[in-house]
Amino acid sequence: MPASSSKEPTLADLLGALDQLAGTEFHEVDLRVGGARLRVARGPAATVAAAPAAAAAPPAPPVDAGSADAAASGLETVTAPMVGTFYRRPRPDAEPFVSVGDRVRKGQVLCIIEAMKLMNNIEAEHSGEIVEILPEDGSAVQFGDRLFAIRPA
Repeated sequence: MPASSSKEPTLADLLGALDQLAGTEFHEVDLRVGGARLRVARGPAATVAAAPAAAAAPPAPPVDAGSADAAASGLETVTAPMVGTFYRRPRPDAEPFVSVGDRVRKGQVLCIIEAMKLMNNIEAEHSGEIVEILPEDGSAVQFGDRLFAIRPA
């Protein structure tokens, strides 16, 4: 969108914002400005979000001792694929997606990371049992931070 916020965005402005998201892994975008609305979804439904500006590619994840410990104990580690805010629940009044001791299957949503007002579902890459949930609900996470430890099934 143009830097000037004194005029209502046009359809071209909304489509331009959507173009900026083309190379990202967003699931659903709901742009609302004034009376204009543009909603686009792909893949499984995600939480409704507003359009962010394009973000730079994140740096390679840091290697930490916790990841090495998890690998040595046979646990799978789920790490943050982006910088953002970690949420264990789809809504503040809802139950958490998962808790310690829960059995999960590959592709199951474990949490949401909000990045630039875009809600991103983080899914299990392996089936197994949740052994540890590291970040606090609502806390900031960095790219590569450990989120969950899962004992493979």
